[in-house]
Amino acid sequence: MSWPLLCQGFRPPLPRFPAWEKMASLPPRGLVPPLLWGLSLFLSLPGPIWLQPSPPPQSSPPTELHPCHTCRGLVDSFNKGLERTIRDNFGGGNTAWEEEKLSKYKDSETRLVEVLESVCSKSDFECHRLLELSEELVESWWFHKQQEAPDLFQWLCSDSLKLCCPSGTFGPSCLPCPGGAEKPCGGHGRCEGEGTRGGSGHCDCQAGYGGEACGQCGLGYFEAERNASHLVCSACFGPCARCSGPEESNCLQCKKGWALHHLKCVDIDECGTERASCGPDQFCVNTEGSYECRDCAKACLGCMGAGPGRCKKCSPGYQQVGSKCLDVDECETEVCPGENKQCENTEGSYRCVCAEGYKQMEGVCVKEQIPESAGFFSEMTEDELVVLQQMFFGVIICALATLAAKGDLVFTAIFIGAVAAMTGYWLSERSDRVLEGFIKGR
Repeated sequence: MSWPLLCQGFRPPLPRFPAWEKMASLPPRGLVPPLLWGLSLFLSLPGPIWLQPSPPPQSSPPTELHPCHTCRGLVDSFNKGLERTIRDNFGGGNTAWEEEKLSKYKDSETRLVEVLESVCSKSDFECHRLLELSEELVESWWFHKQQEAPDLFQWLCSDSLKLCCPSGTFGPSCLPCPGGAEKPCGGHGRCEGEGTRGGSGHCDCQAGYGGEACGQCGLGYFEAERNASHLVCSACFGPCARCSGPEESNCLQCKKGWALHHLKCVDIDECGTERASCGPDQFCVNTEGSYECRDCAKACLGCMGAGPGRCKKCSPGYQQVGSKCLDVDECETEVCPGENKQCENTEGSYRCVCAEGYKQMEGVCVKEQIPESAGFFSEMTEDELVVLQQMFFGVIICALATLAAKGDLVFTAIFIGAVAAMTGYWLSERSDRVLEGFIKGR
């Protein structure tokens, strides 16, 4: 079954499953009825939509071709089909009988159908549309016009459909291209719309050629060879716009930025004329056929060239020393007011910074505080120290209690004294505050 039928709402018969029918006959229990109802609803949907292929991704539309090109492609594909089937037959096994009863396979309708089936690719919509419009013409040519019009392209595309023109012509009336239909554009260019019923017939000339029919040499080229039907253009010497030969001394006209002098093109120094236009803080550099504007050095207010030695005037922060503008060291004078500040010279200026060991705070240089070396218990709070002391004393008391339990009178006395001391400590005002802090979670 084809996919189109499935997509048009075809409902396949539901399969029968004995196990499901047996389950359906059971009394309702748990989740079985809802599951069976959902499964039957899913299978009853129109067509197996869960198997339908996803639509192809959309692509940008192809460039539209002139109908003549489509017709030419159709005829080319048709001729290839004829070549492919030239040795085929009806395929029945008895070729002699078939050709006697059904005429020759070479000119049969069977062969025509086989060729037309593959003449257009599946994605070539313009070809399919043109074939649909011209199918009767193709059949008429196949059965009746082959002998008198063997060129299918000429008969179909030019004479019948009037989509194309003969080579070397263009437009609705198939006018000859500039330079003539036999050699359009002199053989040195492309005639716009040639071979079609469209286009302007304008010649797009190759490099080195120009004129209406590409029959002249373009700017920077000369006629190396010419006769009644042949023209060869070669390049002039670099700066020559027109010339009589390839040598430097064959120039007749120069390109922009060059001047003709004794049949030679000499570079014009725009920097020495009013042709150059540079900014006030730029200088001009001559190049072949042109010029460049480059920035002056930072030390200059206006300049005549590169570097601090070509300044017209020195920038603020610089001074004239000989022929150069050099940086002024402002730090040689007292320029940084305030205590604990020192001067740092920069290119064309200076800056005030705090002396070593000082830092900037609210516009004033203050001495940096070097933190003292921290002790082991420096970051602990007072309450934490108290707890640590209690833990220490607790360990000592446990040790004394252990020794006292062995009957040693000296350690027994020390143990009793330590217990008495700890009892007095816990009963003191300080121990009450620590206990209150622990109870409150601090």
